[in-house]
Amino acid sequence: MGENINDDKNTSHQQTDSGEEVKKDIKGLVGSTRKFLSELLDIRKNTDQEATMEAIIADIPFKGHTSWILICSIFIASVGLNANSTAVVIGAMLISPLMGPILGIGLSLAVNDVDTLRRSLKNFAVMVVLSVLTAYLFFAIFPLRDESSELLARTAPDIRDVLIAFFGGLALVIARAKKGTIASVIFGVAIATALMPPLCTVGFGLAIGNFDYATGAMYLFSINTIFIALATFLVLKLLRFPMVRYVNSKRRRLIGRLASLLAILVMIPAGITFWGALQESLFRKQAQNFVHEKIAPYQFEGSGRFMEDFTDIEFNKGKNSFIELVFMGNETVPDNVIATWNKQKNEDESFARLKDTELHIIQGSKNEQIDQLKYVDQLYETQKTELVDKDARIKVLEAELGKLGKLSIPFADISVEAKTNYDNLESLGFSPTIQTDFKKMDTIPIFEVKWKRDAKRFQTVEDAKKLKAWLKLRLKDSTIQLKEVVQD
Repeated sequence: MGENINDDKNTSHQQTDSGEEVKKDIKGLVGSTRKFLSELLDIRKNTDQEATMEAIIADIPFKGHTSWILICSIFIASVGLNANSTAVVIGAMLISPLMGPILGIGLSLAVNDVDTLRRSLKNFAVMVVLSVLTAYLFFAIFPLRDESSELLARTAPDIRDVLIAFFGGLALVIARAKKGTIASVIFGVAIATALMPPLCTVGFGLAIGNFDYATGAMYLFSINTIFIALATFLVLKLLRFPMVRYVNSKRRRLIGRLASLLAILVMIPAGITFWGALQESLFRKQAQNFVHEKIAPYQFEGSGRFMEDFTDIEFNKGKNSFIELVFMGNETVPDNVIATWNKQKNEDESFARLKDTELHIIQGSKNEQIDQLKYVDQLYETQKTELVDKDARIKVLEAELGKLGKLSIPFADISVEAKTNYDNLESLGFSPTIQTDFKKMDTIPIFEVKWKRDAKRFQTVEDAKKLKAWLKLRLKDSTIQLKEVVQD
């Protein structure tokens, strides 16, 4: 009995010891993982605070060479947007000095430097006015002012633009803070955040009198500016950059409060912008799913057609959001089908954000002629690239038809003439044959001849030479081949 009790105690001690060992192993693993992640993600050790502040402050002013570089880059970007050339726009963004004052705003807020903040705001205003004015003059004077896809892409920002601006700003200020700045990161952020194209689009909108384009592009530029400055502020706070000290304690407290207040004022619109862009993005996603799942599958009995490419989704924070659906042809969508779509939109939980959204149904036979022309014009614009491709295919087909035309011969006349000239000819055939030497492929016209069984061999050889020469001359085609059919 005593031995059993001792065995139980030993077992209990062993279990306790093994449990403690497991706990120690887990703690060790957690500690190792934490240390690894700390070494992997810690950026404080390799940060050069003094050099970072000097570099950012040096890029703030806009005067002399910097101003001319900005003007030239704006002109290049405007030409690229006008010509719908992504490569040219990217080149303009690489030489643009637009980022300096924005980083200066974030830096000054992070370290309570009111003088740097004042200079940053001043140069930021100069930068915006100079850029918009340059773009406006270009598009006002330049005779070609097509609404290219590169321009239109900058008039309707969404949640993705917010994320690009914020994480681009993070990457930029982290690269700036590193000892030995990573130039490739700075160039990459300049391209990704795309500060210049929106300002060029503002100038374009003002030049053509389209204030919707101008306000949409300015909204995109504001998003980029706010979130880059916010990312700069947060990173420099995380890296604990030293605060600017003032001799006057009252002035120091006042400036600290003002800087904190301005930082909060920057964060509030940033948060509101992010939330609004997120809501619009979710709304558009549900609207696109609704159109794809419920509207697009509808089949007309006659010549009606749903123009899915013309679907217009308009999001408003109030109750004025709508989805515009365009149908062409003489056949209209029945009222009961439209009622079903509305019911599905309002009752299906997967489309919960669409409950107060109106369906605007535009049907070909019910519209005025001016509306028809508008959508035909839009159809041409949206399908322009496809039409160009079709033109190229048409040219290729025409070339092939031209080749086939050469192979189309007056065979009836040829056969009569050949029979008249060659008494030993029993039958004549013709067919185009595809032939290759494994370097190129071509279609060769081949005539098949069958001579009479009692014809002399030397005579058929001679007649074959003459027949081939006559066919080439008669049909004006030096590629003609002659093939003799052997008698059974």
